Amino acid sequence: MTKADHNSLSLLELNRLVKDTLEKALPDTYWVVAEIASMSDRTYYCFLDLVQKDEQGNTPVAQARASIWRPFWPMLRKKFELETGQSLRAGIKVMLGVTVDFSERYGFQYNVKDLDGAYTLGDMERRRQQILQKLTEEGIIDDNKNLQLPTLLQRIAVISSPTAAGYQDFERQLHDNAYGLAFRTELFAATMQGETVESTVIAALNAVAQRADDFDAVVIIRGGGAVADLSGFDTLPLAENVAQFPLPIITGLGHERDNTVLDRVAHTRVKTPTAAAEFLVQHQLRHLQWLSDCADILATTARDFLAAARIPLENAARLLPLLAERTVSNRKSALMQTFSRVERNVTQQISRQQTTLQALWLHAEMQAKMLLQQQTHTLQMAENELKIADPQHILRLGYSITRINGRAITDAAQAQAGDTINTTLSNGTITSKIL
Repeated sequence: MTKADHNSLSLLELNRLVKDTLEKALPDTYWVVAEIASMSDRTYYCFLDLVQKDEQGNTPVAQARASIWRPFWPMLRKKFELETGQSLRAGIKVMLGVTVDFSERYGFQYNVKDLDGAYTLGDMERRRQQILQKLTEEGIIDDNKNLQLPTLLQRIAVISSPTAAGYQDFERQLHDNAYGLAFRTELFAATMQGETVESTVIAALNAVAQRADDFDAVVIIRGGGAVADLSGFDTLPLAENVAQFPLPIITGLGHERDNTVLDRVAHTRVKTPTAAAEFLVQHQLRHLQWLSDCADILATTARDFLAAARIPLENAARLLPLLAERTVSNRKSALMQTFSRVERNVTQQISRQQTTLQALWLHAEMQAKMLLQQQTHTLQMAENELKIADPQHILRLGYSITRINGRAITDAAQAQAGDTINTTLSNGTITSKIL
């Protein structure tokens, strides 16, 4: 038997048979769940490569082509973006309403008639929760939130697209603030939408980390457009980088409806780039007011302390001359009394012992001189002691008086870290703070 003996079909005839068979067997619209492996977007139509992956090995177990033709494509694209807040793109899971189509010329494909955005939202939320659960299990989900914002928040690393309107708004709001506060910003460029969000933002974070000592915080901002393409901020690698970053991270991604995973792990989330700038300005204002209050309290305390210390010093200054004069007078009186006793004794000796007058006179004269010298020396010593005891003299020698809360201290153990001390010198007072 030869091939000619068989009933043969042309390729066109066979393809028509396949088409008729499929149309009869699968006449309805079917809802199918798949991941978009690749996508070719045109103005009025769109081509999709669909794939289903093995959940354990992530290996494709099914593949197919699909098309969305006019008028469905413009309508479904807009519907999907409104429902999900993002554009249709490769890498996301979708639920499609399709009909089975077989073309004699182009072969098998699915024609998409509808899209269920709610399914994609649910899948996105499931993936988001899986990432958050993973971060929780790793014990890092709140690491960045637990960092302390520096008191001076002036050196800011900005991660954004350099052409984004949100970046320009942020710079203008921050540097042209009404309070004249100074900030230094440096841009680390990254893509803020699309498939390269994760890789470019991580690269920017790595660049900042290499110079972490140059900055006080990081601001990641995106604005000036719709809230589409936020899924790039819902990835585990990016979330792990942000959660474990050594500097506080502030996000202002320009959306209000939902928090991304990046918002959840960052130190502070604000709505927009301008809100991020305002957050930095208000942070500085709060600490500036605190410093101003501290300065006022310190000045008032110093004035009160000086006023209180001046009174005993002035009293001592008035009493010192009086005490010195009284001491000198007492010493002179004692000297005169002693001289009188000596004079009386000499006179008595002259009257009783005329023969020894000369010897007694010499002896009395010698005693009188010695006693006078001793008393004069004693007087000088008293005067010197008074001068040495003068507080001003002691301060001029290099000594000082150290006080904490108005009380003089004599032991270093009485001072603690954080105490404010006041040191009185011969000329002025020094106020210090113990570190």
